[in-house]
Amino acid sequence: MKKILIIVLILSILVIPLSACGNKDDSELVIGMELAYPPFETTDEKGNPDGISVEIAKALGEYLGRSVRIENTAWSGLIPSLTTGKIDIIISSMTITEERAKTVNFSNPYSKSQLLLLVSKSSTVQEFEDLKETGRKLAVKKGTTGHTYAIEHLPEANIMVFEKETACVLEVTQGKVDAFIYDAMTIYKNSQLHPNTTIAVFTPFQEDYEYWGMALNKNDTDLLKDVNAFIKKFQDDGEMNKLADRYLGEIKKVFDDKELSFFFDID
Repeated sequence: MKKILIIVLILSILVIPLSACGNKDDSELVIGMELAYPPFETTDEKGNPDGISVEIAKALGEYLGRSVRIENTAWSGLIPSLTTGKIDIIISSMTITEERAKTVNFSNPYSKSQLLLLVSKSSTVQEFEDLKETGRKLAVKKGTTGHTYAIEHLPEANIMVFEKETACVLEVTQGKVDAFIYDAMTIYKNSQLHPNTTIAVFTPFQEDYEYWGMALNKNDTDLLKDVNAFIKKFQDDGEMNKLADRYLGEIKKVFDDKELSFFFDID
């Protein structure tokens, strides 16, 4: 009898810690983003997550009463990480699309953008329609809306697909492609970094803006409601505009001069 009791006690001691280790810490909010899109998602001089999206993530955690952990994840791995439960939310300047919405739930939009072209100065391309000419080459970042838009609207073009934005820009600066299609801010910044080899074409060619949302697992409907409530409050309290003033002052002036709608001008 004593032997049986001893065995039961040993088993109980072993099982309890193991089961505890298997439980997810619900007090922690794990947010995925690719820290490669300054000033929205980037790192500071010490390698810590930094930028507008990081500030939004921290504010969301405070609103929900949960600690926040940022998981730096390659763009192509963000949605898989969400659907497998490795992260709770994606906050990574992700455009809301019908295709992505088949897999994840999107919050209400908190920002918007539009696609523009970074064109090589060695190319004769002056607008998007020129890319429909035979022999044109276009660089795109894999899995982005620029990639999707190019496939849908430039079926005859030679579309070169790269994993990194920097690789796309390099192709343009070296004259290996005619243009790179990406968001307006990135196109402007890279035209300033490479003024001798590139030019930004500020003529919009999309029918509508692209809206960014936070992506959540399809099962997290209660969390989605809380996230939408947070976004509304954050916008109503003017916190988005404060972040814009802090991180995007120069860019906002350029947008105004070019008559481009700004990121946080949500209708």
